[in-house]
Amino acid sequence: MKSRGDDDLLSRAIELAERGRYTVSPNPMVGAVIARGRRVLAEAWHRRAGGPHAEPAALARAGSRAPGADLHVSLEPCVHFGRTPPCVPAIVEAGIARVFVAARDPNPAVSGRGIRELRRAGIQVIEAGPALRRRAESQNEKFRTWIRERRPFVLAKWAATLDGKTAATSGESRWITGKAARLRALLLREEFDAVLVGSGTVLADDPQLTRRLGQAGRRPHRRIVLDGRLRVSPSARVFRRPEGALVVTARPEKDPRVRRLAARGIEVWSLPGERGRIDLPKILARLAGEEITSVLVEGGADTLWTFFAAKLVDRVAVFFAPRVLGGSAAPGGVGGGGFPLGQTPRVVDVEHERLGDDWLVTARVERVRPRPRRPK
Repeated sequence: MKSRGDDDLLSRAIELAERGRYTVSPNPMVGAVIARGRRVLAEAWHRRAGGPHAEPAALARAGSRAPGADLHVSLEPCVHFGRTPPCVPAIVEAGIARVFVAARDPNPAVSGRGIRELRRAGIQVIEAGPALRRRAESQNEKFRTWIRERRPFVLAKWAATLDGKTAATSGESRWITGKAARLRALLLREEFDAVLVGSGTVLADDPQLTRRLGQAGRRPHRRIVLDGRLRVSPSARVFRRPEGALVVTARPEKDPRVRRLAARGIEVWSLPGERGRIDLPKILARLAGEEITSVLVEGGADTLWTFFAAKLVDRVAVFFAPRVLGGSAAPGGVGGGGFPLGQTPRVVDVEHERLGDDWLVTARVERVRPRPRRPK
Protein backbone atom coordinates (compact mmCIF):
# COMPACT_ATOMS: atom_id res chain seq x y z
CA MET A 1 0.00 0.00 0.00
CA LYS A 2 1.10 3.54 -0.78
CA SER A 3 0.16 6.50 1.42
CA ARG A 4 0.08 10.26 0.96
CA GLY A 5 3.33 10.33 2.91
CA ASP A 6 4.97 8.09 0.33
CA ASP A 7 4.00 10.52 -2.44
CA ASP A 8 5.44 13.37 -0.39
CA LEU A 9 8.73 11.49 -0.03
CA LEU A 10 8.82 10.72 -3.76
CA SER A 11 8.21 14.41 -4.42
CA ARG A 12 11.13 15.18 -2.11
CA ALA A 13 13.32 12.76 -4.10
CA ILE A 14 12.45 14.65 -7.29
CA GLU A 15 13.35 17.94 -5.57
CA LEU A 16 16.70 16.51 -4.51
CA ALA A 17 17.40 15.28 -8.04
CA GLU A 18 17.00 18.85 -9.30
CA ARG A 19 20.19 19.84 -7.46
CA GLY A 20 22.19 17.96 -10.08
CA ARG A 21 20.73 19.85 -13.05
CA TYR A 22 23.96 21.64 -13.95
CA THR A 23 26.48 18.91 -13.17
CA VAL A 24 25.32 15.35 -13.94
CA SER A 25 25.26 15.27 -17.76
CA PRO A 26 25.40 12.90 -19.58
CA ASN A 27 23.73 11.05 -16.70
CA PRO A 28 20.15 11.68 -15.58
CA MET A 29 19.25 13.61 -12.44
CA VAL A 30 18.33 11.27 -9.57
CA GLY A 31 17.32 11.88 -5.97
CA ALA A 32 16.80 9.36 -3.17
CA VAL A 33 15.18 9.41 0.27
CA ILE A 34 15.40 6.60 2.84
CA ALA A 35 12.63 6.69 5.43
CA ARG A 36 10.87 4.64 8.06
CA GLY A 37 7.26 5.70 7.95
CA ARG A 38 7.42 9.48 7.61
CA ARG A 39 10.71 9.75 9.45
CA VAL A 40 13.52 10.57 7.01
CA LEU A 41 16.72 8.66 7.75
CA ALA A 42 18.89 9.84 4.85
CA GLU A 43 18.78 11.88 1.65
CA ALA A 44 21.10 12.11 -1.34
CA TRP A 45 21.24 13.03 -4.99
CA HIS A 46 23.51 12.23 -7.92
CA ARG A 47 26.01 15.09 -8.00
CA ARG A 48 28.13 14.45 -11.11
CA ALA A 49 28.78 11.87 -13.81
CA GLY A 50 31.24 9.31 -12.51
CA GLY A 51 30.36 10.10 -8.90
CA PRO A 52 28.22 8.00 -6.56
CA HIS A 53 24.62 7.47 -7.63
CA ALA A 54 21.86 8.77 -5.38
CA GLU A 55 20.85 5.36 -4.00
CA PRO A 56 24.25 4.14 -2.68
CA ALA A 57 24.99 7.65 -1.39
CA ALA A 58 21.74 7.62 0.61
CA LEU A 59 22.41 4.06 1.82
CA ALA A 60 25.86 5.10 3.05
CA ARG A 61 24.31 7.94 5.04
CA ALA A 62 21.62 5.69 6.50
CA GLY A 63 24.18 3.07 7.53
CA SER A 64 22.83 0.57 10.07
CA ARG A 65 19.38 2.20 9.97
CA ALA A 66 18.75 1.05 6.37
CA PRO A 67 17.53 -2.56 7.00
CA GLY A 68 13.73 -2.66 6.91
CA ALA A 69 13.42 0.95 5.74
CA ASP A 70 11.85 2.28 2.53
CA LEU A 71 13.73 3.83 -0.38
CA HIS A 72 12.03 6.55 -2.42
CA VAL A 73 13.85 7.28 -5.69
CA SER A 74 13.04 9.62 -8.58
CA LEU A 75 14.30 7.18 -11.24
CA GLU A 76 14.34 3.39 -11.44
CA PRO A 77 17.55 2.02 -9.86
CA CYS A 78 20.08 0.85 -12.44
CA VAL A 79 21.03 -2.78 -12.91
CA HIS A 80 23.92 -2.37 -15.36
CA PHE A 81 27.57 -1.37 -15.04
CA GLY A 82 28.48 2.07 -16.38
CA ARG A 83 30.87 4.61 -14.88
CA THR A 84 29.88 3.14 -11.50
CA PRO A 85 28.56 -0.24 -10.28
CA PRO A 86 24.80 -0.95 -10.51
CA CYS A 87 22.56 0.24 -7.67
CA VAL A 88 20.19 -2.73 -7.37
CA PRO A 89 22.69 -5.09 -5.64
CA ALA A 90 23.53 -2.38 -3.08
CA ILE A 91 19.82 -1.89 -2.31
CA VAL A 92 19.29 -5.63 -1.85
CA GLU A 93 22.39 -6.01 0.32
CA ALA A 94 21.34 -3.09 2.54
CA GLY A 95 18.09 -4.86 3.48
CA ILE A 96 15.69 -2.24 2.12
CA ALA A 97 12.09 -3.46 2.53
CA ARG A 98 10.26 -1.39 -0.09
CA VAL A 99 11.30 0.77 -3.04
CA PHE A 100 9.08 3.56 -4.38
CA VAL A 101 9.93 4.59 -7.96
CA ALA A 102 8.76 7.84 -9.58
CA ALA A 103 9.74 6.97 -13.18
CA ARG A 104 11.19 4.01 -15.04
CA ASP A 105 14.55 4.13 -16.79
CA PRO A 106 13.90 5.74 -20.21
CA ASN A 107 16.33 3.40 -21.98
CA PRO A 108 14.09 0.84 -23.75
CA ALA A 109 16.87 -1.74 -23.48
CA VAL A 110 16.86 -1.72 -19.67
CA SER A 111 13.54 -0.10 -18.67
CA GLY A 112 11.88 -2.20 -15.98
CA ARG A 113 14.87 -4.47 -15.39
CA GLY A 114 15.83 -2.78 -12.14
CA ILE A 115 12.28 -3.16 -10.85
CA ARG A 116 12.15 -6.84 -11.85
CA GLU A 117 15.49 -7.58 -10.17
CA LEU A 118 14.34 -5.91 -6.94
CA ARG A 119 11.11 -7.91 -6.91
CA ARG A 120 13.02 -11.10 -7.67
CA ALA A 121 15.08 -10.38 -4.55
CA GLY A 122 11.88 -10.17 -2.48
CA ILE A 123 11.71 -6.37 -2.26
CA GLN A 124 8.30 -4.78 -2.76
CA VAL A 125 8.37 -2.14 -5.52
CA ILE A 126 5.64 0.51 -5.82
CA GLU A 127 5.53 2.76 -8.88
CA ALA A 128 4.24 6.34 -8.76
CA GLY A 129 0.93 7.51 -10.14
CA PRO A 130 0.60 9.55 -13.36
CA ALA A 131 1.23 13.02 -11.87
CA LEU A 132 4.51 12.18 -10.14
CA ARG A 133 5.62 10.01 -13.04
CA ARG A 134 5.12 12.85 -15.55
CA ARG A 135 6.98 15.25 -13.26
CA ALA A 136 9.95 12.88 -12.94
CA GLU A 137 9.99 12.13 -16.67
CA SER A 138 9.88 15.84 -17.56
CA GLN A 139 12.78 16.54 -15.20
CA ASN A 140 15.02 14.30 -17.30
CA GLU A 141 13.67 15.27 -20.73
CA LYS A 142 17.18 15.93 -22.04
CA PHE A 143 18.43 12.49 -21.01
CA ARG A 144 15.25 10.81 -22.31
CA THR A 145 15.64 12.40 -25.75
CA TRP A 146 19.32 11.51 -25.95
CA ILE A 147 18.70 7.88 -24.97
CA ARG A 148 15.54 7.27 -26.99
CA GLU A 149 16.11 9.31 -30.15
CA ARG A 150 19.92 9.12 -30.21
CA ARG A 151 20.24 12.87 -30.58
CA PRO A 152 20.56 15.79 -28.16
CA PHE A 153 17.51 17.52 -26.75
CA VAL A 154 17.07 20.87 -28.55
CA LEU A 155 15.81 24.08 -26.96
CA ALA A 156 15.15 27.07 -29.23
CA LYS A 157 15.64 30.39 -27.43
CA TRP A 158 15.19 34.02 -28.44
CA ALA A 159 14.24 37.39 -26.97
CA ALA A 160 11.59 39.62 -28.52
CA THR A 161 9.33 42.58 -28.00
CA LEU A 162 5.59 42.12 -27.59
CA ASP A 163 5.17 42.52 -31.34
CA GLY A 164 7.67 39.73 -31.93
CA LYS A 165 10.69 41.79 -33.04
CA THR A 166 14.19 40.69 -32.08
CA ALA A 167 15.92 43.87 -33.29
CA ALA A 168 15.11 47.32 -34.63
CA THR A 169 15.14 48.02 -38.37
CA SER A 170 18.62 49.48 -37.82
CA GLY A 171 19.80 46.11 -36.50
CA GLU A 172 20.13 47.38 -32.92
CA SER A 173 19.24 44.65 -30.41
CA ARG A 174 21.18 45.40 -27.20
CA TRP A 175 19.28 45.20 -25.05
CA ILE A 176 15.68 44.26 -25.72
CA THR A 177 15.24 42.65 -22.30
CA GLY A 178 16.37 43.79 -18.86
CA LYS A 179 19.12 42.53 -16.59
CA ALA A 180 17.03 39.84 -14.83
CA ALA A 181 15.99 38.26 -18.12
CA ARG A 182 19.54 38.32 -19.46
CA LEU A 183 20.80 36.65 -16.27
CA ARG A 184 18.13 33.96 -16.64
CA ALA A 185 19.27 33.40 -20.24
CA LEU A 186 22.84 32.88 -19.03
CA LEU A 187 21.56 30.41 -16.43
CA LEU A 188 19.86 28.46 -19.23
CA ARG A 189 23.19 28.23 -21.00
CA GLU A 190 24.74 26.68 -17.87
CA GLU A 191 22.50 23.60 -18.02
CA PHE A 192 23.07 22.74 -21.69
CA ASP A 193 26.00 20.72 -22.99
CA ALA A 194 26.27 22.89 -26.10
CA VAL A 195 25.16 26.28 -27.38
CA LEU A 196 24.65 26.79 -31.12
CA VAL A 197 24.27 29.83 -33.37
CA GLY A 198 24.37 30.54 -37.07
CA SER A 199 27.12 32.47 -38.81
CA GLY A 200 24.85 35.51 -39.18
CA THR A 201 24.67 35.88 -35.40
CA VAL A 202 28.47 35.73 -35.11
CA LEU A 203 28.92 38.30 -37.89
CA ALA A 204 26.31 40.67 -36.42
CA ASP A 205 26.93 40.36 -32.66
CA ASP A 206 30.35 38.66 -32.27
CA PRO A 207 29.21 36.73 -29.16
CA GLN A 208 31.45 34.68 -26.89
CA LEU A 209 28.81 31.99 -26.17
CA THR A 210 30.56 31.17 -22.90
CA ARG A 211 29.24 30.05 -19.54
CA ARG A 212 29.81 32.76 -16.95
CA LEU A 213 27.92 31.85 -13.78
CA GLY A 214 29.99 28.92 -12.54
CA GLN A 215 27.04 26.55 -12.11
CA ALA A 216 28.05 23.91 -14.65
CA GLY A 217 30.20 20.85 -14.10
CA ARG A 218 33.69 20.02 -15.30
CA ARG A 219 32.80 19.00 -18.86
CA PRO A 220 33.98 21.35 -21.64
CA HIS A 221 31.15 23.46 -23.02
CA ARG A 222 30.60 23.04 -26.76
CA ARG A 223 30.24 26.37 -28.61
CA ILE A 224 28.96 25.58 -32.09
CA VAL A 225 28.74 27.84 -35.14
CA LEU A 226 26.81 26.71 -38.22
CA ASP A 227 28.66 28.32 -41.12
CA GLY A 228 27.73 26.71 -44.41
CA ARG A 229 29.91 29.03 -46.52
CA LEU A 230 32.66 29.66 -43.93
CA ARG A 231 32.07 33.40 -43.66
CA VAL A 232 33.12 33.74 -40.01
CA SER A 233 36.63 34.99 -39.27
CA PRO A 234 38.98 32.80 -37.19
CA SER A 235 39.50 35.89 -35.00
CA ALA A 236 35.84 36.00 -33.87
CA ARG A 237 35.40 36.13 -30.09
CA VAL A 238 33.75 32.71 -29.99
CA PHE A 239 37.10 31.22 -31.06
CA ARG A 240 39.33 33.06 -28.57
CA ARG A 241 39.39 29.90 -26.49
CA PRO A 242 39.61 27.10 -29.07
CA GLU A 243 38.74 24.36 -26.57
CA GLY A 244 35.09 23.47 -27.07
CA ALA A 245 34.69 25.63 -30.20
CA LEU A 246 33.25 23.86 -33.23
CA VAL A 247 32.44 25.07 -36.74
CA VAL A 248 30.07 22.98 -38.85
CA THR A 249 30.12 23.72 -42.57
CA ALA A 250 28.92 22.39 -45.89
CA ARG A 251 32.30 23.19 -47.44
CA PRO A 252 34.69 20.27 -48.18
CA GLU A 253 37.52 19.46 -45.79
CA LYS A 254 40.12 20.45 -48.39
CA ASP A 255 38.80 24.04 -48.50
CA PRO A 256 41.67 26.42 -47.48
CA ARG A 257 39.34 28.17 -45.01
CA VAL A 258 38.79 24.88 -43.19
CA ARG A 259 42.55 24.51 -42.88
CA ARG A 260 42.94 28.06 -41.57
CA LEU A 261 40.43 27.38 -38.80
CA ALA A 262 42.07 24.06 -37.97
CA ALA A 263 45.46 25.78 -37.77
CA ARG A 264 44.03 27.94 -34.96
CA GLY A 265 43.04 24.80 -33.03
CA ILE A 266 39.36 25.15 -33.96
CA GLU A 267 37.53 21.91 -34.71
CA VAL A 268 35.67 21.84 -38.04
CA TRP A 269 33.09 19.31 -39.21
CA SER A 270 32.26 19.11 -42.91
CA LEU A 271 28.69 17.79 -43.10
CA PRO A 272 27.10 18.78 -46.41
CA GLY A 273 23.46 17.93 -46.96
CA GLU A 274 21.08 18.52 -49.84
CA ARG A 275 21.49 21.65 -52.00
CA GLY A 276 24.80 22.51 -50.35
CA ARG A 277 23.24 22.99 -46.92
CA ILE A 278 24.43 21.63 -43.60
CA ASP A 279 22.91 18.29 -42.60
CA LEU A 280 21.30 18.98 -39.20
CA PRO A 281 20.38 15.37 -38.32
CA LYS A 282 23.99 14.33 -38.96
CA ILE A 283 25.23 17.09 -36.64
CA LEU A 284 22.93 15.99 -33.84
CA ALA A 285 23.75 12.30 -34.31
CA ARG A 286 27.47 13.03 -34.14
CA LEU A 287 27.05 15.22 -31.07
CA ALA A 288 25.02 12.48 -29.40
CA GLY A 289 27.90 10.09 -30.03
CA GLU A 290 30.13 12.48 -28.05
CA GLU A 291 27.70 12.35 -25.09
CA ILE A 292 26.25 15.78 -25.85
CA THR A 293 22.73 15.33 -24.47
CA SER A 294 21.39 18.86 -25.02
CA VAL A 295 21.83 21.80 -27.39
CA LEU A 296 20.65 25.38 -26.81
CA VAL A 297 19.97 27.07 -30.16
CA GLU A 298 20.27 30.83 -29.64
CA GLY A 299 19.70 32.05 -33.19
CA GLY A 300 19.62 33.74 -35.49
CA ALA A 301 16.19 33.66 -37.04
CA ASP A 302 17.14 31.58 -40.09
CA THR A 303 19.02 29.04 -37.97
CA LEU A 304 16.02 28.68 -35.68
CA TRP A 305 13.84 28.20 -38.74
CA THR A 306 16.00 25.35 -40.05
CA PHE A 307 15.62 23.49 -36.76
CA PHE A 308 11.85 24.02 -36.68
CA ALA A 309 11.51 23.01 -40.34
CA ALA A 310 13.49 19.83 -39.67
CA LYS A 311 11.21 19.04 -36.68
CA LEU A 312 14.20 18.98 -34.35
CA VAL A 313 13.03 21.48 -31.70
CA ASP A 314 11.84 19.90 -28.45
CA ARG A 315 11.16 23.00 -26.36
CA VAL A 316 11.06 26.78 -26.78
CA ALA A 317 12.07 29.55 -24.38
CA VAL A 318 11.05 33.06 -25.43
CA PHE A 319 11.89 36.17 -23.40
CA PHE A 320 9.31 38.90 -23.98
CA ALA A 321 9.99 42.56 -23.19
CA PRO A 322 7.11 45.04 -22.63
CA ARG A 323 8.02 47.08 -25.71
CA VAL A 324 6.68 47.57 -29.22
CA LEU A 325 9.34 48.11 -31.90
CA GLY A 326 7.33 48.00 -35.10
CA GLY A 327 8.96 48.22 -38.49
CA SER A 328 8.00 45.96 -41.37
CA ALA A 329 11.68 45.23 -42.01
CA ALA A 330 12.52 44.49 -38.36
CA PRO A 331 13.44 40.82 -37.86
CA GLY A 332 11.36 38.36 -35.86
CA GLY A 333 12.38 35.39 -33.77
CA VAL A 334 12.04 32.74 -36.48
CA GLY A 335 12.86 33.48 -40.13
CA GLY A 336 12.97 31.22 -43.16
CA GLY A 337 10.16 30.54 -45.57
CA GLY A 338 7.46 30.08 -42.96
CA PHE A 339 4.88 27.33 -42.51
CA PRO A 340 1.41 27.03 -44.01
CA LEU A 341 -1.06 27.90 -41.25
CA GLY A 342 -2.29 24.33 -41.00
CA GLN A 343 1.23 22.94 -40.59
CA THR A 344 2.65 25.19 -37.89
CA PRO A 345 4.46 23.54 -34.97
CA ARG A 346 2.20 23.62 -31.92
CA VAL A 347 3.41 24.03 -28.36
CA VAL A 348 1.88 22.58 -25.19
CA ASP A 349 2.53 22.70 -21.45
CA VAL A 350 3.05 26.47 -21.63
CA GLU A 351 4.56 28.08 -18.53
CA HIS A 352 5.55 31.67 -17.79
CA GLU A 353 7.92 33.33 -15.34
CA ARG A 354 8.18 37.01 -14.39
CA LEU A 355 11.71 38.43 -14.64
CA GLY A 356 11.72 42.06 -13.60
CA ASP A 357 9.66 43.85 -16.25
CA ASP A 358 10.03 40.96 -18.71
CA TRP A 359 8.48 37.52 -19.10
CA LEU A 360 9.94 34.13 -19.94
CA VAL A 361 7.53 31.82 -21.74
CA THR A 362 8.53 28.17 -22.08
CA ALA A 363 6.64 25.36 -23.80
CA ARG A 364 7.13 21.88 -25.19
CA VAL A 365 6.82 21.37 -28.93
CA GLU A 366 4.05 18.88 -29.55
CA ARG A 367 4.99 15.78 -31.50
CA VAL A 368 2.10 14.89 -33.80
CA ARG A 369 2.13 11.27 -34.83
CA PRO A 370 0.95 10.63 -38.40
CA ARG A 371 -2.45 8.99 -38.60
CA PRO A 372 -2.38 5.42 -39.87
CA ARG A 373 -3.74 5.05 -43.35
CA ARG A 374 -6.97 3.13 -43.73
CA PRO A 375 -6.73 0.06 -45.93
CA LYS A 376 -8.34 0.53 -49.31
